[in-house]
Amino acid sequence: MPALAPPRYMSRFRCIAERCEDSCCAGLTVPVSPPQARRIRDALGDTAPLSEEDPSLGAVLRMRPDGGCALLDAERLCSLQRHHGEALLPDICATFPRVVTRWGERWELAGTLACPEVARLCLLAEDAFHLEAAVPPASLLPRPDVARAIEPGEAWTAHAETVRDALLRWLDRRTHPLASRIALLGHFAHAVEDVYFQGTRASREALQAHLDAALQHFDRADTQQAVHQDFAPLALPGAPSVGLFASILRARMAALRGPRFRALAHGVLTSLGLDTDDPERLEAAWRLHDARWRHLTGTHGARLDQVFRHYALHAVWRTPFTDAPTLLGYVFRLALRLGLLRFVLMGHPRVEALHLAPATPEASASLDLAVVETFQLVARHVETSPEFLTLARGLEGTGRGAQTLGKTLVFASF
Repeated sequence: MPALAPPRYMSRFRCIAERCEDSCCAGLTVPVSPPQARRIRDALGDTAPLSEEDPSLGAVLRMRPDGGCALLDAERLCSLQRHHGEALLPDICATFPRVVTRWGERWELAGTLACPEVARLCLLAEDAFHLEAAVPPASLLPRPDVARAIEPGEAWTAHAETVRDALLRWLDRRTHPLASRIALLGHFAHAVEDVYFQGTRASREALQAHLDAALQHFDRADTQQAVHQDFAPLALPGAPSVGLFASILRARMAALRGPRFRALAHGVLTSLGLDTDDPERLEAAWRLHDARWRHLTGTHGARLDQVFRHYALHAVWRTPFTDAPTLLGYVFRLALRLGLLRFVLMGHPRVEALHLAPATPEASASLDLAVVETFQLVARHVETSPEFLTLARGLEGTGRGAQTLGKTLVFASF
């Protein structure tokens, strides 16, 4: 296996175990393959907390009424690992919070923000995305055989690294606000969508020429300035987005038992005056949300820019756009998630307390706590939930065309 060059936030990662504010499995579905299920049943007998499913399909670990795994002990540590070793753990337990992708013969490592410690290291460290010197992958990849593989055999994946490198470069270029950079990604995706999508039948020569021309055009400073000048003056109504995001939180509160997320969601809705489903309150909630954002960008603007920029970089690095049918659909979902995170953060009770407060070390520390809790709980309980994915698919539509681009700009501007 070739050596691995991980981003710094993952080379620094160490599980903090019982000191963590969450547990790895809380609120998640933990699949167990048939061989792993047999080994767990052999070790635990009738006490094995596995679902009764078709043995050929594997099983899932049963969760307690509070959403925690039945295998957690009194110290919130895994009793299976403690008594039987890591080898008996299901794959997802052994690898979490690591996300491994194999691009042809090259391996990449990312983390998931569903882990609080990964969220801290990824979002708050200025150098989180510096690539480390190559290291032996065995020291960072517990089970490389379960890595996601991207084979460059078709046109969609053959050009994926070149396109992704451009997305990362543009997101990290801080000449313009992040919202304008998301708009740039949307315009680029719209420009190439006629020939570059999953299942494209364009010839390699035609596709290469089209992508090369588009990449050169959108990489130019004058193009990026023009996109920014067109996008920045947009004054789009925020109340509909507030209503949409509030409905997402309510749906997840109804479906979840996890106390940390429920407390956060309730606090956000109450903080913004949305604790009842009253459409008359949406405009006032939007004005309050916008006022808090404007104040925080004046007192903690550099921190906010870093946090949301790191989130966007992390999203593109962790989840290749080749997982989506279209590049524009992928960018749309990124803009939608950024809008949701901004909504939740501006409604966080800690941020409510910071409104109109001066910038002090204590205020900065409180903002960081709110950031980590917001991004971690949204990553764990919302972004991959059936309710959110169904909503995203409906809003995304075909993932192509001017309508999808317009929706992308709406959420980028939120």
